[in-house]
Amino acid sequence: MSDPIKIAYSPCPNDTFVFDAWAHGRVPGAPELDVTFADIDLTNGMAERGEFDVLKVSYAVLPWVLDEYALLPCGGALGRGCGPLVLTREAARPADLAGKTVAVPSERSTAYLLFRLWAAAEVPGGVGEVVVLPFHEIMPAVRDGKVDAGLVIHEARFTYQNYGLTRLADMGEHWEDTTTLPIPLGAIIAKRSLGEETLRELARAASTSVRMAWDDPEASRPYVLAHAQEMDPAVADAHIGLYVNEFTADLGEAGYAAVRGLLTRAAAEGLVPPLGPGALGFV
Repeated sequence: MSDPIKIAYSPCPNDTFVFDAWAHGRVPGAPELDVTFADIDLTNGMAERGEFDVLKVSYAVLPWVLDEYALLPCGGALGRGCGPLVLTREAARPADLAGKTVAVPSERSTAYLLFRLWAAAEVPGGVGEVVVLPFHEIMPAVRDGKVDAGLVIHEARFTYQNYGLTRLADMGEHWEDTTTLPIPLGAIIAKRSLGEETLRELARAASTSVRMAWDDPEASRPYVLAHAQEMDPAVADAHIGLYVNEFTADLGEAGYAAVRGLLTRAAAEGLVPPLGPGALGFV
């Protein structure tokens, strides 16, 4: 019997929903999983250090890890109307951020790339200092005046009003308006050293796990809520509805175009290394 596949993904509802069937041995013929939970800013670093067989990471980190890891064509998060938000305490215009301090969840996140591309177009002279904070600390920091603005992700789309904050801009809207492509957020990657046959098995298992979750949403509910960090179940459902979609089951042409588009634009701005030819190829 082969060793379990060591996988790391976040405790967020979209990931636990996607991987529930596979993690609990309900996907026929799928390799056994040894699951570690870690927020995406941590898994990005794990990928750069080559620490797990399979990881959920930001698309933004791919240029640094694709020599060792392959992008799986399923299991990740892309979509429409689901981009990161820039929040402020009071109503403001993009130009008001010039020279100001902005909190972000990670400088190797897709959210940060989208923010930098937006700021290059919308903030004359650029923002001032960028401060990295865990994403759950960003809204309180904006509310308390510790930073001028915050870049938020995940369920903060649904809860920022609870902090008395105002949406200055939606990074996803800017991306979609300027490219017409879906927003690439989180990717599933697997070590190339596992071999082509295993990589195909992993992709089949991930895609099947997604479809099983759609077929019987209640089956995943205990797993989702157990790891949702006291999140309101209605917020968890909204989170899943926003981030788990047809691109999760299969990236497809539009999904790959979105990933190439993001990383090509980011490389042109000097934010990431350029991708080599065929870097996004699966096997």
